[in-house]
Amino acid sequence: MDLQHWLGRATEAVQEWAGTFGPYRSHPSLDVADDRFAPVFAEFTDRLKDNYPFFHPHYAGQMLKPPHPAAVVGHLTAMLINPNNHALDGGPATAAMEREAVAQLAAMFGYDTHLGHLTTSGTIANLEALFVARELHPGRGVAHSADAHYTHGRMCHVLDMTSHPVRTDDRGRMDLDALAEVLETGDVGTVVVTAGTTGLGAVDPVHEILPLAERYGVRVHVDAAYGGFFTLLAGADGPEGLEPGPWRALAGADSIVVDPHKHGLQPYGCGAVLFRDPEVGRFYLHDSPYTYFTSGELHLGEISLECSRAGAAAAALWLTFRLLPPTPDGLGQVLAAGRRAALRWSDLIEASDVLELYQRPQLDIVTYFPATDPAALTAIDAASARVLADGMAAPDPVFLSTLKADRAAFGARHPKITADADGARILRSVLMKPESEDHVEDLHERVERLAVPA
Repeated sequence: MDLQHWLGRATEAVQEWAGTFGPYRSHPSLDVADDRFAPVFAEFTDRLKDNYPFFHPHYAGQMLKPPHPAAVVGHLTAMLINPNNHALDGGPATAAMEREAVAQLAAMFGYDTHLGHLTTSGTIANLEALFVARELHPGRGVAHSADAHYTHGRMCHVLDMTSHPVRTDDRGRMDLDALAEVLETGDVGTVVVTAGTTGLGAVDPVHEILPLAERYGVRVHVDAAYGGFFTLLAGADGPEGLEPGPWRALAGADSIVVDPHKHGLQPYGCGAVLFRDPEVGRFYLHDSPYTYFTSGELHLGEISLECSRAGAAAAALWLTFRLLPPTPDGLGQVLAAGRRAALRWSDLIEASDVLELYQRPQLDIVTYFPATDPAALTAIDAASARVLADGMAAPDPVFLSTLKADRAAFGARHPKITADADGARILRSVLMKPESEDHVEDLHERVERLAVPA
C-alpha cells in the first residue's frame, strides 16, 4: 500500500462528502496559518523521535508494533468525521461497521450467538465481563491464574469482588488441582481463563477448565486479549500449528475478551468483549434523555459501560478485516510468521553456549537468560539487566524487555540454578511482527554477543 497516496485520498473523500451539504465559512477562531503551523509541527515531529523503533524487527521487546496501513487509513478517514459509536445518531455508518467486525470476531471464536462490542482497551473489556459476572453471581468472587494480567485483581477491587489467584504449573498455566481446591469453597462464581498471558504467552487449558467449572456451577470468562487471534492457528499444518483443544473450547466460554490493537493490526484504543448469551444485555439497561431516539434498533451504548467511543476504531477494524479477515488464510498467516520466528529463535537459544531458554514458547513470546558462572539467580538478574541496557545503548541497537521470574517459578523450570534470591529478571522478546521471521538469526547473534561479558 502507498500510505501517502491513500492518506491523501482519505482527506479528498471526506471533503467530497462534506461538500454535498453546501458551503459554510470556517470560524476565524479556528484558523491556523501554515506558516504558524510549520514550526510547531517541526517541534512535534522532533519530539516523536524520542520513541523506540516499534516497526523494526530489531525491536523485540514489548508487545508493540504500528498498525497496518489499512487500519491507519480507515482510522484517519473516519476520524475526520469523528463519529461516536455510543448511539446511532452519533455514528450510524461506523456503528454498522462495528457490528459487522464484532460478528467476525464472534465467528472466529465459534460463537453461534453473541452480544458484544468494541472497547477502548482490554482492561475495560475485562471490567465489563467481570461486571456481568458480579451481576450473575452476587457475593461470589473471581478465580484467575496467578500469572493472569493484573487487570483482574484491580477490576475485582473496583467491583468490590474477592480475587482468588490460582497457582500455575511449570509452563505458566493455571494448575487444575489448585483451581479445584478454590472452587470447592463455593466462594467463586467466575473463573478467568487466560489464553496467552502477557508475560510468557502461556495458554491455560480451557478445554479442561470448562468441564471443571461446569461441575461447580461456575461461569468461565476467557481473557484472550493477547492471544485470542492465535485460535486461527489451531490445528494448522506446519510448525506454527497449535494443539486445537484449548482453542476449540473457546466456543463454550461464557465471555471472551480480545484486543485487536495487539494481533489484530489496529492502533491503540481497540479492544473487544463478547458474551455467548445475548440476554446478559439486561444488566446494561439504562436511559438517556437525549440519545437512542433515532432508531428502534439496539444502540451500542445500551450494551456498554463506556459512553463515548471512537467510531474511527470500528472503521479501521472493519476496513482491515475486509483485506485481512480473521481467518486462517487471512490474518492467520500474519500470526503464523511470528510463531515460526519464536520457535526458530528458541531452537537457536537451546543450541547456544551463552544463552539458556527459560521455557519453550506457547505463542510468540520467547523467554531466555544469559548463562552465568555461577549459575545463580543474582548473577542471572544482573546479566539480564546488563544485556537489556547494553542492547539499547549499542551503535546498532537491539531492543529487548525483561520479566521478573520468582524463585519457585525458576526452580520448577531450572532446578539446578542456585536460588540465592527471591527471583531474577530474565530476557523476554515478543515476536509479533511477521517481519521478525526474516531477522531471527540476526537477533540471536546480536543477543549472544551482548550476553558475553566484555
